[in-house]
Amino acid sequence: MTEASYDRIASWYDNVVRTDNVVNELVTSPLLNLIGDVKGKHACDLACGQGRIARELTKRGAQVVGVDISADLIAIAQTQAFSDTIKYIVDDAQTLNSIEDECFDLVVCNLALMDIPDLNKTLESIYRILRAEGSFVFSITHPCFEAPHSQWITSADGKVSREILNYIKEGFWRSTYSEGVRGKVGAHHRMLSTYMNTLSQAGFNIVKTVEPVATNEATKQIPRFRNIPAFMIMRCLKAESY
Repeated sequence: MTEASYDRIASWYDNVVRTDNVVNELVTSPLLNLIGDVKGKHACDLACGQGRIARELTKRGAQVVGVDISADLIAIAQTQAFSDTIKYIVDDAQTLNSIEDECFDLVVCNLALMDIPDLNKTLESIYRILRAEGSFVFSITHPCFEAPHSQWITSADGKVSREILNYIKEGFWRSTYSEGVRGKVGAHHRMLSTYMNTLSQAGFNIVKTVEPVATNEATKQIPRFRNIPAFMIMRCLKAESY
C-alpha cells in the first residue's frame, strides 16, 4: 500500500485533533448525538485517523473496529487505545478488502470523505459491510460554504459574509493556508447534490441532516460561524432492498 497523505503529518494531526475545541463543539458532539445509543452494537470507525471517535464509541458500549489507510495514524491510535476491545486495521476505504460483508450495525466516517478520491466506491464498500438497516453517519466540511478558495469578506460597516468562488467545479484542490489540514493534504470538493445522489445510488436513505451552528467556545474563537455552518453531518440507513 502506498504512503497515505496523512502519514507525513500524523503527529501534527494527532495534536490538532486533541486540542481543536472548535471542531470538538461543531462536529464531534453533534456527530455523537446523531449516532445515538450504540451499546452492544458492532461499529466501524472508517478513516478513523488517530482513533478519537473509535474511543468515544467504545466508551458508550460499542464493539469497534477502526480503519484507516494511514499506517502512522493507526499506530498512534493503538498507543492511545484504553481498551483492547478496539481493533485497528490499515485498509483503503474505497475497497475495505479486509472486512467481510454485513458485519457492522454502524459505520461512522468523521471529516474524511473529502480525503477519499472515489466517493462511489467508498459508499459501495460501506453499504457492503453494513447489516440490513444498518446506519451510516458521517461529517464533512460543508460543501456549499467550504468550496475551493472561498473567502471571508468584511464590509466597511463590519458585516461578515462568505464569498464562494468556485462551487460548481468538482475535483481535488489545496488551500493556500499552509498551516491548516486542507493546506497540508488538500481535499476533494463535491457539490452537495453529488453527495446526496451518490448516497442514493449506493442504496442509502438519508434520515437526518445537521448543520451545526457555533455557540459557546466556537463562537468566541470564530464568531463568523454563528451565521454560516462550516460542517454538515448526515445520518443514513441502508435500504431494506436495493
